[in-house]
Amino acid sequence: MKPFALAICALLAGATLAEAGSVVSVRTLRAQSVLSPDDLALIEEEVPGALENVDQAIGLETRVTIYPGRPIRAGDLAPPALVERNQMIPIAYQRGGLSIQTEGRALDRGAIGEAIRVMNMASKTTVFATIGADGVAYVQH
Repeated sequence: MKPFALAICALLAGATLAEAGSVVSVRTLRAQSVLSPDDLALIEEEVPGALENVDQAIGLETRVTIYPGRPIRAGDLAPPALVERNQMIPIAYQRGGLSIQTEGRALDRGAIGEAIRVMNMASKTTVFATIGADGVAYVQH
């Protein structure tokens, strides 16, 4: 382990998940990493804008690279993406009694509830659709 990493680990060793303070990264976290309890620690120092509870970050995805010892802010995190760019996904359109489903290609990454661009593979048109928990892109009307 590098000396810097050892120093950070020593600094964080006294912090427990139950104390008040600021949430920091224990190791380098690349963008699009889903956070687990092993990635985070709580320090006594209260850093303005930093998360105050480890539970607020667990299960979320990093939007940027976060380095060891750096405070984690809410803006650094987002819900994890369910759909990756260029992934083939079902597209659904429902209105009244009409229900249409076809295949599409995601043009953006997206998490549950997020609106992304999806190309209808049959017509080659691009539509905006909201990602459902089931991975289906629901076309907005």
